[in-house]
Amino acid sequence: MKIEPFVGLSESQAQQAEAILRSCVHCGLCNATCPTYQLLGDERDGPRGRIYLIKQVLEGAKVTEKTQLHLDRCLTCRSCESTCPSGVNYGRLLDIGREQVEKQVSRPVLEQLKRTALRKVLPYPQRFSPLFKLARVVVPLLPESLAKLVPQSHSENHLDYVISAQPRKMLVLAGCVQSSLAPNINKAAAKVLQKLGISLITAPNTGCCGALSYHLAAVDDSFDFARRNIDAWLPYLEKGVEAIVITASGCGVMVKDYGELLKEDMNYAEKARRVSDAARDIVEIMQAEDLSGLKLNHNDKIAVQSPCTLQHGQKLTGAVEILLQGLGFTVNPIADGHLCCGSAGTYSLLQPELSERLGQNKIAALEKSQPDIIATANIGCLKHLESKTQTPVRHWIEIVAMALQ
Repeated sequence: MKIEPFVGLSESQAQQAEAILRSCVHCGLCNATCPTYQLLGDERDGPRGRIYLIKQVLEGAKVTEKTQLHLDRCLTCRSCESTCPSGVNYGRLLDIGREQVEKQVSRPVLEQLKRTALRKVLPYPQRFSPLFKLARVVVPLLPESLAKLVPQSHSENHLDYVISAQPRKMLVLAGCVQSSLAPNINKAAAKVLQKLGISLITAPNTGCCGALSYHLAAVDDSFDFARRNIDAWLPYLEKGVEAIVITASGCGVMVKDYGELLKEDMNYAEKARRVSDAARDIVEIMQAEDLSGLKLNHNDKIAVQSPCTLQHGQKLTGAVEILLQGLGFTVNPIADGHLCCGSAGTYSLLQPELSERLGQNKIAALEKSQPDIIATANIGCLKHLESKTQTPVRHWIEIVAMALQ
């Protein structure tokens, strides 16, 4: 099979797509771990079916709203990649397919407005933060269906600490939505790492990692965010800053992919690769340090929800659980831990019914062992789960920071 490039698809993309399509043997094992296939039972809502749909698009078949719907329903959780015995890079093929479908199928006006609003508000804290504060004020006046969409405020208690310069320096991604909804997460990371002799610093002029725009097929916007962050971080790396610490696993996948995404940009390819090589999830930073000097006081039972972006995207399955157990926490086992919670970036806003079902299933699995607290590693998962349970939901680094003596 030879895929000829058409308008909007570069030769490099065509070659990459062809290689991915050739690697799929259509065994269907991926469907067994696909959350949407498990819910809907439709071949087109599983990875194998979506691969066929994308193949048709790339071969020039007419693209319809049905094709767009089935691709939209994909969570991009990449659980299928962890299952696939052939190593099919499904996530990359989906990105290529979505971008082409978006160019060929016009969405209804209201849907276009919703997606544009998400891209123009969520990645910008200076826009999102005042709107979030306003929403918190008026939420008692909203109908329940709308009130549920307003995230809960996040506690910032118990994290007072004296900031002191440490001999080692690492950058931290401030993030966009997280910096408004849960600024406590990065504070917790700074508190814990300070105990390990590491200072976290934030580079001016950084912003959204670009993941939100990228998964809404606004690729140019996404790359602009990436270039901005690269320009801001690179001078620090050149001066010896050790790493770029990322406390939202969804952002971590994106930043680690800068090198691949910008490999055809002559001005940024090498710089993007250097930034990607320096990016680390906070759990990777902790794994590499001697934690024996940390004194913790805790007795909580924890249920860990491992975000798809951590276990399938960054291939760090079990890392948080092992780390917490090593620190003396009681970590309860969770059934079907590989399945997505339904947050998936903007998925909970664009596919609310499927997202709600997945969220309820995940909460049921997490609460079966009656934990005192639910831990996660991504802001989207945290807010999504928090809206469905009375059990406290926290980023795992917050739990560690709060237990520090």
